[in-house]
Amino acid sequence: MQVLRILVWGLGYVGTVSAACFAKLGHDVIGVDISQFKVDTLNTGGSAVVEPGLNEIVANVVGAGNLRATIDGVPYVATTDVSLICVGTPSNTSGSANLDYLRKVAYDIGTGLRLNNHYHVVVVRSTINPGVMEHIVIPALEEASGKCAGRDFGVATNPEFLREANAINDFFQPPYTVIGEHDIRAGDIVSNLYKDVDAPIRRINMDEASLLKVVNNAFHALKVGFANEIGRIATAFGLDSHVIMELVCEDTKLNLSSAYLRPGFAFGGSCLPKDLRSLTYQAERLGIKIPILNAILPSNQQQIQAVRQRIHEMNAKRVAILGLSFKAGTDDLRESPVFELVRELWRDGIDLTIYDPNVQFARMLGSNRQYLERELPQIEHVLCTNLDSALANCEVVIITQNRVEFNMLFSTLNHPVTILDLVRLDLDHISNPNVLYEGLSWPLRRINAG
Repeated sequence: MQVLRILVWGLGYVGTVSAACFAKLGHDVIGVDISQFKVDTLNTGGSAVVEPGLNEIVANVVGAGNLRATIDGVPYVATTDVSLICVGTPSNTSGSANLDYLRKVAYDIGTGLRLNNHYHVVVVRSTINPGVMEHIVIPALEEASGKCAGRDFGVATNPEFLREANAINDFFQPPYTVIGEHDIRAGDIVSNLYKDVDAPIRRINMDEASLLKVVNNAFHALKVGFANEIGRIATAFGLDSHVIMELVCEDTKLNLSSAYLRPGFAFGGSCLPKDLRSLTYQAERLGIKIPILNAILPSNQQQIQAVRQRIHEMNAKRVAILGLSFKAGTDDLRESPVFELVRELWRDGIDLTIYDPNVQFARMLGSNRQYLERELPQIEHVLCTNLDSALANCEVVIITQNRVEFNMLFSTLNHPVTILDLVRLDLDHISNPNVLYEGLSWPLRRINAG
C-alpha cells in the first residue's frame, strides 16, 4: 500500500473518526484543531469524541506513531500529500450553511501551499452544497497561495456517510466511496487513500458528490417521515403499523430497490394517483395530518409544469410528443400525465403531433376511445399513425416512454431538432450533429458525429 501523509483539519466527530481510521489503514496522519484540549487528548492516546471503538483505535495508532495532533497545521502542508477538511458547516438561522470555518481553513491551507514545492491535494470532507468548491474553497486557496488549482495543487470532495454509534463500521465497510474530482490526478491520489477499504470507488464531479451527501440524508429523513405518517394512519384505524411496514420492506423488487428512483416525468395510470387520493382522503377523514403524503400529487403536477416551462424557454412552436399512454407497452390512458401536458401546450398555442404505437385512434373501441375523445377532443387531428409523420418539421421532440424505436430514431433525423428526453434513453451509440439532447434532470448536450 502507498502510505500517504495526511493533514486532517478539524477534530470534531468526522475529523477524529477519519483521522483514526486512516491511521489504522497505515497512513501517516496529523490532526489539526484550534482546541488545545482536543489536541492534547489525541496526543495522549484518547478521543474527545464519544464513539464505540474509537478510543481503542486512537490509542493503538497514536502508540504506533501513525497519528498525532497540532494546533497549527500550516507548516505541515509543505511536507504532506493530502489535506482533509473536516470542519463543521452548521446551519445559519436562515437554513443556509455557515461556511466561515471552511473558508478560514481553506485560507490556512493556501498559506501553507505558498511555501509548498510538491503537489498537494485539498479534499473537502465537510458537508457542502454545489458551488461551494468553485466560489468559496478554490478562490480562498488560490488567493492565499498565489497558485492555480488543478495545476499547482489538487482539489476534490470526499463526502462522508458516517452514522454516529456506527461510524467505524461505516468507514471500513461502506456501500461505496465517493470522490468528487476536479481532475483525474487529484482523484487518483484520493483513491489511494482507500486502497485497503473493500468497497467500490465512485468518481464523479465535485458538485455531484457534494449534492449526493445532502440528498442521501434527505432521503433518509423522507423514509422516517413516510413511515411515521403511515404509522399515524394505521393507528387511527386500530391497526399495527409495524405489520404493514414489515411487509412493505419485504418487497425488495419495487419498494426497497432502485425502482421508481430515476428522475423523469410525472407518474400516472390507474393505480398510483387513485390510491394516493384514497389514502389522503382517509387520513383527512380521520383527522390525521400527513404533510408528506399530501405533497406528492402537487409535486407530481410540478413535473408536468416543468416540461411546459422548458418548451417555452426553447421558444418552440412545433413539438412532437412520443408516447401518450402512461407508460410503454400499454394502451391504458387513464390519468396519463401526457394528457395534462398536451392540454397545457395546446392552450399555449403550440402545434403538436403525437405518436404512440399502442394508441391507434382508428382501432380504439369502447371506454378507452370515449375517454380519449372526452379528455383530448382534438386528438384525432394530431395523433399520427407512424413515427415519420409525427417528426416531420418538428423543432422539439418530447420523449415520454422508453422504447427501442424511439432510441434508434435520432441517428436518422436530418433537420435540426432538440430532444427533451423524460425517460433517459441510452444514446451513447448515436451520432448526429443535428440533434441537441437534454432532459429535465441533466444538462443540454449535442450528439456529435463520430
